Amino acid sequence: MSRRAAAAAAMVVFALVAAWVLFIGLPRWYSARSTQAAAEAATTTPAPTAAVRKITATLFYVAEDGMSLVAVQREVPFGASVAEQARAIVAAQLAAADAPHVSAIPAGVTLRDVFITERGDAFVDVSGDISARHPGGSLDEIFTVYTLVNALTVNLPAIARVQILIDGKEADTLAGHVDLRHPLAKSLEWVVHDTQ
Repeated sequence: MSRRAAAAAAMVVFALVAAWVLFIGLPRWYSARSTQAAAEAATTTPAPTAAVRKITATLFYVAEDGMSLVAVQREVPFGASVAEQARAIVAAQLAAADAPHVSAIPAGVTLRDVFITERGDAFVDVSGDISARHPGGSLDEIFTVYTLVNALTVNLPAIARVQILIDGKEADTLAGHVDLRHPLAKSLEWVVHDTQ
């Protein structure tokens, strides 16, 4: 083989190696580095949380003078169905009140479930703490009951009446004054609107 032929063969081999590096080796190496960098970024950067859709609902709290309820506008999570929205409203109503408002619901009461009939009656099933921790007194009991009744009937036109269940069972009263054996309609007799 002549020197010229050997040089030409070396150039062809070099061209093939260079072409492989440029068109196959580098793209594979770069792709692997990009995938690794993306994986590292995904583990170090928190995923953006989806914005929770909210609605404005009217909730009820004891007024400063203790003689009435105040209607307060609050943001609550959006529910896709009437039952889901009812659960969100009751859960917000059971949550601790922001100062200066005072909740008519005893602390520690939890929502077990909400059921709604085709007639528009809602059954709100709450934990036994609503009765066990209730301070008593007819006015306090009225406020506790109508806080829940009004929170649903004012915000959800599909709900006409509310019956409170305790630990999944019907109860005569919470503390001896308000009859809970039947669903109750909205009553705004004790409600004033908040100025805040």
